[in-house]
Amino acid sequence: MALKNYNPTSPARRGLILVDRSGLHKGGPVKALTEGKRKTGGRNNKGHVTSRGIAGGHKQRYRIIDFKRRLWDVEGTVERIEYDPNRTAFIALINYGTAETPDYAYIIAPQRLGVGDKVIAGKKTDVKPGNAMELGQMPVGTIVHNVEMKPGKGGQIARSAGTYVQVVGRDRGMVIVRLNSGEQRYIRSDCMGTVGAVSNPDNGNTNLAKAGRNRWKGIRPLTRGVAKNPVDHPHGGGEGRTSGGRHPVTPWGKPTKGARTRHNKATDKFIIRSRHAKKKG
Repeated sequence: MALKNYNPTSPARRGLILVDRSGLHKGGPVKALTEGKRKTGGRNNKGHVTSRGIAGGHKQRYRIIDFKRRLWDVEGTVERIEYDPNRTAFIALINYGTAETPDYAYIIAPQRLGVGDKVIAGKKTDVKPGNAMELGQMPVGTIVHNVEMKPGKGGQIARSAGTYVQVVGRDRGMVIVRLNSGEQRYIRSDCMGTVGAVSNPDNGNTNLAKAGRNRWKGIRPLTRGVAKNPVDHPHGGGEGRTSGGRHPVTPWGKPTKGARTRHNKATDKFIIRSRHAKKKG
């Protein structure tokens, strides 16, 4: 998909750059593969705000995506590529049945997957975009997305638009993968992954051009800490405009912008190279 530029016929159109979705399916989703989705307003079950800046936005129906790909050795046909309001990637509708008795499922659409293409999942399959197999059966160097971290749990790594991981080696029943962040880690060889990079790589090059488009997505404005009073934020107060006067922190005084927050010693042994490791050169 390419990017669309708009003529500056109004201030809201000046600088507007969006993804061209003209090649996607024009109608709605398969109703049997959707379910209702409630707005949380960023609040948990006690009514406390745990995720700031969330409110409003368009009503959406959640599309049920097959992240597990455990229907092995059954070939499916791509019926269409659709827009999904719940994620940055596009989704593909797969028919595992026939035209008379269809058996539909949604998967995350990889790049270079088109209508009419065949996809299949199994222990070992052809290395083609959309095919899923165990990581241990993939050739070294394969580009993969929707990667499981535990067998049977479903894909958790590389599900966002344009993302992927690369298989870089094998070691004692484990597979070494390199993530986009630069991190290298071990994953069990019987975990599933889907060949190819995730669709919609131009998603990061868009420009919304006005605050209202973020409100349509359910994202509220965020007030800078230096614009607040000392009672409301550690960066607040001061005579005249200030730049904070200290390393960036959250409203509750916790370091932000790069501070490490990982505390999971049980899985430290699976990380070969941290994404925080300094690059030489």
